[in-house]
Amino acid sequence: MAAKIRRNLMLKSLDLKETPSGDQVSFSMIFIKKDGERVFVPRAVSTGLPYSLSANRLRGILPIDSSGNKIGHVYPVCIDNILEYNSMEVIL
Repeated sequence: MAAKIRRNLMLKSLDLKETPSGDQVSFSMIFIKKDGERVFVPRAVSTGLPYSLSANRLRGILPIDSSGNKIGHVYPVCIDNILEYNSMEVIL
């Protein structure tokens, strides 16, 4: 049986951008894009978007490599389409 995390706790964790020492907080995520494609991002950091996150129920994630360098573009992810966060199933 896979571990589970409540969505409100996942969102609080996602909103943490840095550790107290100043390092970026990275995570893994599986989500569904608008066109229905399932996307697995093995390592990413939380980032902002150029519009209201709460009004649109979106969060921005940026894929990074093991050194912390960006390797892709920012994905706007709907919070309702997040399936897994750090290998834990996201539940309501």
